[in-house]
Amino acid sequence: MEHMKQLVEALKNGNVFENSGEVKVYEKSVTHHDNVSLVMVKDQQQKWILASGEGALFEELNGTVITDNGKACPLTHENRLVLNRYFEYTVPRAFGTKVATMGLGDRLGLASPGHIETVRDHNVKPILAQQSIRELTLTNRTMNDVIDAASFAVFQEGYTGGFGADGDHLKEEEDIKMALSLGMSMLTLDCSDHIQNRVEGLTVEEISAEFDSLPEETKNHYNELYLNKEFDVKGLGIGFDENTLKKFVLLYGKALDYMVHVHDTYIEKADRDIDFEISIDETETVTSPAAHFFVANELQKRGVTVTSLAPRFCGEFQKGIDYIGDIEQFEKELSEHALIAEYFEYKLSIHSGSDKFTAFPIIAKYTNGVLHVKTAGTNWLEAVRVIAKVNPGLYRRMHAYALEHLNEALKYYHITPDMNTIVPLDTVSDENLPEYMNNDAARQVIHVTYGLLLTVKDENGNFIFKDEFFGTLNDNEDEYRQALVKHIGKHVELLNL
Repeated sequence: MEHMKQLVEALKNGNVFENSGEVKVYEKSVTHHDNVSLVMVKDQQQKWILASGEGALFEELNGTVITDNGKACPLTHENRLVLNRYFEYTVPRAFGTKVATMGLGDRLGLASPGHIETVRDHNVKPILAQQSIRELTLTNRTMNDVIDAASFAVFQEGYTGGFGADGDHLKEEEDIKMALSLGMSMLTLDCSDHIQNRVEGLTVEEISAEFDSLPEETKNHYNELYLNKEFDVKGLGIGFDENTLKKFVLLYGKALDYMVHVHDTYIEKADRDIDFEISIDETETVTSPAAHFFVANELQKRGVTVTSLAPRFCGEFQKGIDYIGDIEQFEKELSEHALIAEYFEYKLSIHSGSDKFTAFPIIAKYTNGVLHVKTAGTNWLEAVRVIAKVNPGLYRRMHAYALEHLNEALKYYHITPDMNTIVPLDTVSDENLPEYMNNDAARQVIHVTYGLLLTVKDENGNFIFKDEFFGTLNDNEDEYRQALVKHIGKHVELLNL
């Protein structure tokens, strides 16, 4: 440890890096392997892993020598892979169906330390790396960027409890292959492109005619299994009359074929455990409990094992705000969805789960501590709340830009904010700016414009907000950590985890 102190002093004194200045040491990160010691530190410029000693681990880490047998190693993708080879806890892993998991999408690459502190002593495992292709595109990040940030956070926090990485809402086979090749431990298959929503607008006669045009083998399969049959699902009776069955076959038949194809081609042939989630929620069609059973039963019949399944619940799970809809109807249907998931022995998955505080106690009541819930944008909103508090000038500029460019973001997200509830910016004092993150409409506007705010540049090619935004958060990382512990902690507590 004495040599490690010398390394920190060398970094602090600027012997190698100009203007290093104060150095923060993340003491939980201190670890040893054979004759090599490592610790995470941060100077005024960036974070480093300081390595001292000798041996294979020391040689494999890329870095700059700053003392005898000591070097500063940047947090690069290559160095993350080195950590993965020597420290198993820095590698994403699958968790299966028996433990609760929470997807904690970190759009900034800064939230995972707060997430780790939040879940460390709770009955839930964190899926720290979770970004959809849409989110990656809007933030100009890659899957590797997301896994790198999560792995380094795990190392920084000395967290050995295990974490996951989710190839989130993937649709295309090329993206699925890439996610698995990069080490994603979970794959969420978004089947929305294959669900035939148009069927909802067809008449009974049109549905019947279209069903009758299917191959005889297909019609016989479904009729023999379901027509006028009733299934006992842990006391819940689910039946299929002719009209209902034909409608479900047309709605979900192509999606089911795709689920089977992806499972058999990629999940089944993977050389490691993968948490396989089916998403049928990114669609206009509400998943009735009967439809849920139909999809789940077909998957089981076709030999597809899933870790979790996400229905499209009644009401609305809009981004960043509480549940919208009839809460009594939601409780009735949620209880039935939970029974179906338990019957088929997978976890019920709740998507767009951020801030659904009214629904959380109901979800907790019926899932009995075993579920998957996805959050993402709420972590970004907590970051913006910190900005509003400590850098009000930056917040004011971001707020104004978000309002001006909202229509661009609505190409990607469905929200229904009451814009009249957003207090005019010029009437709000600096000390009250964080209150915008308590207003549903303001939350949603900021929520969906993150891609614009993080990537927009001026005429000279310089980021308008991004550099100052990240600089402010890096200077106030403890405040951001505690904001996440408080906010995500509320999710964890209400879900009874």
